[in-house]
Amino acid sequence: MIEGLKRVLPIAAFAVVGLAAAPSFAAEPTGIWYDHTGRGAVEIVKCGGNNLCGKLVWLKNASHKEGCGLQILGNVRPVANGVWDGGWIIDPEKDLNTKYSVELTLVGPKSLKVVGYLGTKFFSETMMWKRAPDDLKRCGA
Repeated sequence: MIEGLKRVLPIAAFAVVGLAAAPSFAAEPTGIWYDHTGRGAVEIVKCGGNNLCGKLVWLKNASHKEGCGLQILGNVRPVANGVWDGGWIIDPEKDLNTKYSVELTLVGPKSLKVVGYLGTKFFSETMMWKRAPDDLKRCGA
């Protein structure tokens, strides 16, 4: 009996470790986030199944009304626990016709790392977004 347990315990321990390492997509960066400049806020929502999309919902400078509702994030897919990739992002301060690849990583409940890249992550820009309050007054409301 002891010999049987010695053979089963390593297999059971490996199975438990394997389950702990399995990706979980429970953590999602949905909600409203202030961008890295503090001049805009993006609401990230589910779209197209498990994908995420985002639109500008608040602008510090209310005179820039044309930006309100602009979709700047799309088709971002879950790839690991708290990491989303494979979608696109637009920099509203640059060319609105240029879409960059994007990776989103939750860094706790109030911080989101946003990596915009063109082709390879070697040539990327990393930004930290902060969670905005749910009751943020939205533009166009």
